[in-house]
Amino acid sequence: MSGGIGRKLTDKAIKAFVAKAQRSKKLPDGGGLHLFITPAGGTTWRIKYRIDGKEKIYSIGAYPAVSLAAARVELTEVKALLRENKDPVTERRINRAGTNAASDDTFSVVAGVWLTMKKKEWSAGHYTKSSRAFERDIYPAIGKLPIASITPAIVAKAIEDIHKRDVLETATRILQHLNGVFRYAQAKGLCRDNPALAAREILPRKKDTGRMPALLDYSSLGDILRRADMAKISPSVRMAHRLCAFTAMRIGNIVDAEWKEFHLDEDQPIWVIPRAKMKITSRPIDHRVPLSPEIADELRRWKSMSGNKGYVFPSPAGGKHIGRESIEKVYRVTLGLNGKHSPHGWRSSFSTLARDNGTARDVVELALDHVHDNEVARAYDRGERFDERVKLFQWWGAQLAAAQRGATIIPLKTKVA
Repeated sequence: MSGGIGRKLTDKAIKAFVAKAQRSKKLPDGGGLHLFITPAGGTTWRIKYRIDGKEKIYSIGAYPAVSLAAARVELTEVKALLRENKDPVTERRINRAGTNAASDDTFSVVAGVWLTMKKKEWSAGHYTKSSRAFERDIYPAIGKLPIASITPAIVAKAIEDIHKRDVLETATRILQHLNGVFRYAQAKGLCRDNPALAAREILPRKKDTGRMPALLDYSSLGDILRRADMAKISPSVRMAHRLCAFTAMRIGNIVDAEWKEFHLDEDQPIWVIPRAKMKITSRPIDHRVPLSPEIADELRRWKSMSGNKGYVFPSPAGGKHIGRESIEKVYRVTLGLNGKHSPHGWRSSFSTLARDNGTARDVVELALDHVHDNEVARAYDRGERFDERVKLFQWWGAQLAAAQRGATIIPLKTKVA
């Protein structure tokens, strides 16, 4: 029984090796990583390596507390240090020396500060859910450790334990948060490396379902609009679908829309969505959506039929308003677009085709109220570039109207910059 250099170890082989408990024996996995039975009978992962011509041993931790997958993650980190001609054992001692830290450098304290910062950006529900996930799954495992003493293997074990509950989405989301905490700690000088980076290898790759399906050509989008007009669906759902297409707003904002948010009689009709309703709640201004002539006219007609108070899309069943599922089901079932296009997909269609038309990225991101990843874009998010957004939505409305008629689409080359 052997591990071999090709990472051939299996849990079955490891358990058989441990059962024999032959002291001072080792079971190799490859790359210097091996499982070692200590003279005292303990079982520990170690990595044999050479630096400056000398053979050394790097101890990872006891099995089964440290799994095979977690040990392999640690091997990856050790190899990275060796490529930089750094001694892994020495580096670990340096890190530990710098962390014989006061209690305010523990993971739980640093994570608490990071979560408090994020509270200003996140919705109340998202913040509560994330905080509880840390309290349930992370703090018991690593909360009391000095943050700079936490290794990739420790993070990997914590994530692996979460994934064992068959909750891949939860494990993935928590790992994303861990990356944020460690990046913050790096910026504050509390740790040198981000041990959460390598832990991604612990989780299986998700199928490519992260992106909402979206069609990106005008003829297909026009076909959706035509077929939806002919489909047997309620007037509220049909109008909500139209607003979704022509504004590219999130479906949650669509179904929750109220007439008091719409200013249809101004020279430039707009939809002002209160900041509290937006995904990003930390910005100081409400989100303004310029309405193209096409959708503004439809909304005026709809208002005259449905009334001018309360929700724009009241529920025919007597509830507050229609639900997002009622729209999503039309796309999946009635229109047969499951896996091809969704209500949220209009955001991708709008973004992609606007950029292809020459519209500046910052203008598109502002129009969609996305998080901006540079300071220049953030500076614009104070109601500026609104004229460019007006032109953008006028262009988009004209394109969709033409596509629905089956007209040949010729990019207008607005060059919004």
